[in-house]
Amino acid sequence: MPLHVPPAPAPALRSVLTALGSPTAVREARIPALHAAQAPATPELPLPVHVLDRITPAGISATRLAGWRFLVRCGDHAVAAAETRLTPDGWAFSHFFEGPYVASTERALRQAETLPQPYQPRLLSMPSLYMLTLWLHGDLSDDGSAGHPAATDLLVPLTPAPPGVPAHVPHRVADLLPVLAHRVTPVRLLGSPA
Repeated sequence: MPLHVPPAPAPALRSVLTALGSPTAVREARIPALHAAQAPATPELPLPVHVLDRITPAGISATRLAGWRFLVRCGDHAVAAAETRLTPDGWAFSHFFEGPYVASTERALRQAETLPQPYQPRLLSMPSLYMLTLWLHGDLSDDGSAGHPAATDLLVPLTPAPPGVPAHVPHRVADLLPVLAHRVTPVRLLGSPA
């Protein structure tokens, strides 16, 4: 089933296109694959990046939109990603990066396209766990800028995932978040103050 990728804000896309066209920005990125690219570098698959600041046994905090991430494709695969962020003046290019999350995101998106139900893809960052997931949101009418993971949404942990959490295995939010809440809940030691 095809994914319903929300359109990125036009200024975010323009800022990435400007950065890709800037020899200075590309050179300062220090990404060998981007420097050595024979094919033109094109930003694709814009994904809103949401941050989940708190997971507790009682539930999760609302997410906040932190930026938009574009996979930068050269030829037949993504070689880097470009991140944008919201500033007081609007959306602006933040940085290019490479590493395992680029290939892992591309792989998770390909997996998601094979699912029988349509989803809206997003990225969900959980800083307290050093974890990034592909968030497959079931409400296709959302614009990607806000939201809360629904119990039936899917989370696909990206590589590298925390120990004991298998990467690239889709989990319903209702199943995965209680496990993650246990990991971030401080354990009370015997004899420690309540």
